[in-house]
Amino acid sequence: MKLAFSTLGVPGLPLPEVTALAASHGYHGVELRAHPEEPVHTGLTAEQRADVAAAFKAAGLDILGVAGYARVAAPGDDEPVLTEVRALIDLARDIGAPYVRVFPGGGDEQSAEEADATAARRLGTAAEYAADRGVRILLETHDSHRTGADAMRVLGLVGHRQVGALWDVMHTWLGGEQPADTFAALSPHLGYVQVKDIASAEDKTPVALGAGVLPLTDVVEVLSRNGWDGWLCWEYEARWYEAAAPLPSLLGAGREHLARLLNESA
Repeated sequence: MKLAFSTLGVPGLPLPEVTALAASHGYHGVELRAHPEEPVHTGLTAEQRADVAAAFKAAGLDILGVAGYARVAAPGDDEPVLTEVRALIDLARDIGAPYVRVFPGGGDEQSAEEADATAARRLGTAAEYAADRGVRILLETHDSHRTGADAMRVLGLVGHRQVGALWDVMHTWLGGEQPADTFAALSPHLGYVQVKDIASAEDKTPVALGAGVLPLTDVVEVLSRNGWDGWLCWEYEARWYEAAAPLPSLLGAGREHLARLLNESA
C-alpha cells in the first residue's frame, strides 16, 4: 500500500512546503483539500493548475485526490451540486489527480430513501462527465451515510465504475461498523482509505496514529488479508481543532506506525 496525507492537516501551507514535508518523511503522495482558503481550489487558472501538476511531478509525488465539499445527497436542486462536482472533476483532471472526494450530506428533512435516490441520481449524472475526463468520484463514508452499508445503498443504485467509495475509518467506527464488514461492503468500489486517530468518541481531537481509539490495526489487517494494495491517506483534522499538535511534527512517526502495521499484517 502507498501512503499519503491530507492537506487538511496543514491548512493553508504553500505547496512547496507541502511537497517538501511529504518527500522528507517518506510519503508517496498527498490528498489536496480543495477550498478557497487553500493553495489548490476550483478558482485556479489553467496556468496555476499546470504549475501544481509540475510541482508534484518534480518532487516525485502523486496527487492522490481532490478533497471537495460537494454534498450529493443534500436537499434542493440538482444543478448547483452538479456544477460544483463538475468543477472539482475538471480541477482533478488538470492537476493529474485520479479521484474527487464528495460528501453525502443528506438532510434531516429527507427520508433515507430520498437521500439515497438524490445522491444516486446526481452521481449517475456526473459519472459520464467524470469518465470523459479520466477521473473517479468517491463518496466518503461521512455524515448521513456514515457506514459502508450506508454508502452501498447509494453506490448500488448508481452502478457506474467511475463512482466509488472513500472509506473514512473514523466515521464507520462511530457508526458501529466493524472493519471487516466495512471492507466487505465497499471492496468492489473502494478508491482509497482515510486513516486517522482521535482521542475518544466524545472528543474527536486528532492525535498521533496509534495514540487514540480507532481500530487502525484491524483496518490494515483486513485490507492486507484481502490483498488490497491501494492508498492509505492520513487525514489529520488540524483545520477544525486548533489545540491539536502540529501535523509536521507527527508525520515521521505516523509513517513508521503505518509501515509497522503493514509489516505485521503481511
